[in-house]
Amino acid sequence: MNKEKYTNKEKPNNRTIKSFETREKIYDAASKLFKKYGFDHVSVDTIVETAGVSKGSFYVHFDSKSSLIVALSADYVAQIDFDYKNYYESLPSDTLASEKLLLIVQKIADTITNVIGYDLIKSTYEAQISRHVKIDASLGYNRDLYLTINKVINLGIQQGEFKPDISIDAVVNHCVIAIRGLTYEWCIRYPDFDLKDQVAKYLEILLPGINSK
Repeated sequence: MNKEKYTNKEKPNNRTIKSFETREKIYDAASKLFKKYGFDHVSVDTIVETAGVSKGSFYVHFDSKSSLIVALSADYVAQIDFDYKNYYESLPSDTLASEKLLLIVQKIADTITNVIGYDLIKSTYEAQISRHVKIDASLGYNRDLYLTINKVINLGIQQGEFKPDISIDAVVNHCVIAIRGLTYEWCIRYPDFDLKDQVAKYLEILLPGINSK
């Protein structure tokens, strides 16, 4: 999660520091509770009790539990997308675009299964389907994840590995939608579904359609 940073020019006073610490306590408590019990089964009272802060302090920072979920989701998505970007940039420059794409989607599968986890993914899907909470951060088409996959497809075209006349945006959107669908399948068939293996099989189907040869 991204935490606020203060410059020397700002020189935060004790009140500002205390406010920041309170917000972090709420964030940390809510994140753990949501991951364990789901969004619908955690109340504001439980969050503030776990965080060790007053209910009034909660409403200083957030209008409602829904606004807290939205803020948490936005920060979490930004962090994992940043991790995907760093992972992509760490790959050897001479790696083929098709191999990079495979490694990226497998990285996504690893993050979903081992970092985010089943409970939080399930709760996020439930919230999105029920529309009780509007979580745009994970659904928006301006995510850094899309930009990272876009770079891979562009690289493949520049290397002559992918067809030059394909719609890059269409391929990127198709990849993300497919991964989202496979993740949903993972949720309903959990734990008897290997997400990493399935995204690799998906690429076996996708790549022949975009390869130039």
